[in-house]
Amino acid sequence: MENKTGLRLWAKSIRKSLDTGKMSSEIIEKIRRLEVYKGARNVMIFYPLKFEINLLPLLEDDKNFYLPRIEGENLLVCPFRKGDRLEKSKFNVFEPLTEPVSFDIPDVVIVPALAVDKNHFRLGYGGGFYDRFLKSSKAYSIVPVSERLVVEKLPVDDFDVPVDCVVTE
Repeated sequence: MENKTGLRLWAKSIRKSLDTGKMSSEIIEKIRRLEVYKGARNVMIFYPLKFEINLLPLLEDDKNFYLPRIEGENLLVCPFRKGDRLEKSKFNVFEPLTEPVSFDIPDVVIVPALAVDKNHFRLGYGGGFYDRFLKSSKAYSIVPVSERLVVEKLPVDDFDVPVDCVVTE
């Protein structure tokens, strides 16, 4: 299982067996204890897909939150408050309808991943949106993922960008 396609299938099958609710709560508590999160004013999270870590309870914290929206090849940073309207994208992800802001506004970006390795490279869904975003962003990047989805080494391409921090349950 050395290629990314096979690894994605493996990770998705593992995720289906996990207690995502319990895991999400544990990961949220660990994120809230991170000094970088405590000091952040502007935080970008993601709207969870089925079997993904649900970070929406973070919206209760006293911070400005943002959700990503995809346009073409770009990941846009859009303000989001609890109760704002969302629309399903072509990727079947809920995205905000608010006007995007500059990509350098977030202090912290919490990035989805199917798996991550010990060098903090993540296995995403294959679109490269977060890698392109992280390449130009100065935000501190965090991946929330089950410890069962942390592997020794993922295959890495030239365009892959490691994250700053991995938080497991």
